[in-house]
Amino acid sequence: MLREGQVRIPSGCAISGVINQTGKRMSGEKIIESIAVMHDRSNGLGGGFAAYGIYPEYKDFYALHIFYDSTAVRKECEEFLERHFDIINLSKIPTRKIKEITDEPLIWRYFVTPLPTKLADSQLDERAFVVKSVFRVNTRINGAYIFSSGKNMGVFKAVGFPEDAGRFYRLEEYEGWCFTAHGRYPTNTPGWWGGAHPFALLDYSVVHNGEISSYDANRRAIEMYGYKCTLQTDTEVITYIMDYLHRKKALTFTEIASVIAAPFWQTIERMGAEEREIHEYLRVMFSAQLITGPFSILVGFEGGLMALNDRLKLRSMVVGEKGDLVYIASEEAAIRVIEPCLDTVWSPEGGKPVIINIAGGEMV
Repeated sequence: MLREGQVRIPSGCAISGVINQTGKRMSGEKIIESIAVMHDRSNGLGGGFAAYGIYPEYKDFYALHIFYDSTAVRKECEEFLERHFDIINLSKIPTRKIKEITDEPLIWRYFVTPLPTKLADSQLDERAFVVKSVFRVNTRINGAYIFSSGKNMGVFKAVGFPEDAGRFYRLEEYEGWCFTAHGRYPTNTPGWWGGAHPFALLDYSVVHNGEISSYDANRRAIEMYGYKCTLQTDTEVITYIMDYLHRKKALTFTEIASVIAAPFWQTIERMGAEEREIHEYLRVMFSAQLITGPFSILVGFEGGLMALNDRLKLRSMVVGEKGDLVYIASEEAAIRVIEPCLDTVWSPEGGKPVIINIAGGEMV
């Protein structure tokens, strides 16, 4: 008889998220409780969290979270950072020793801002400069990996079950207005610290349940715009697509959803003239960013959260609301465990985004 871990479970992986629409901060403890309920959807090869609003005292600086293989690599990377950034603060990321998390790399955190002279010489805007620097480290300094680079947010991930990763990083000691979580059941790539979810670039973070059949086409297309896909996983590509469409092309998240989970052509043909024109334009202009295959994703960004299923809704996703709080998870049980008395609970349609914006508390 095949036992757990001996058979592929393509619907595996677990995602969970909670956001306060008013921007009020909350402890990270609840998101750990939520993702722990879905323990059996992962297999201990990756777990992690993204947290927003956790660094208010450094909110104007980029928070770089970095894995190092050795002290020598850390020294090399810090020399690079000192040449390009003003380092406001640096320290080890606080962790606690637990038996479930082993073989951890060196895990450091830096609050930085680009040096004015370097920024001027680069002829880039500030965010593009940070992105270029992240890829420089991740592709040229062997043994160093910047896995989080946004302002007033951070990614915390490890090889292990997600609830263990949460305790390892002492996530209950952080307060933020939004948290997302992921429990990994890798099917095509090995479990390692850099390969755990969330994947992030600047303030964009992605947790993902599913398998992207268009990975190779998406990867080749996004690398044409200067992105470097080094992790051999489809979720990394989704993160870069988000950055490209939102930061570079200035699409709204509603429009981005219509690109990566575009309606079928026969659906577009039945739309009214104005709506049809918009969707035809998005499908033609950004056809290389269409994602095919089963997926459910949570995308965190500065000021909000987006949840999205593939067009056929081949992965589960449930939304619950209670007052100012919105909960999203792979299973309703993961919501009920932290909020038993919901005002509403529902399941989004395939290809229809749920977008929560803390600025106005608006869900569309």
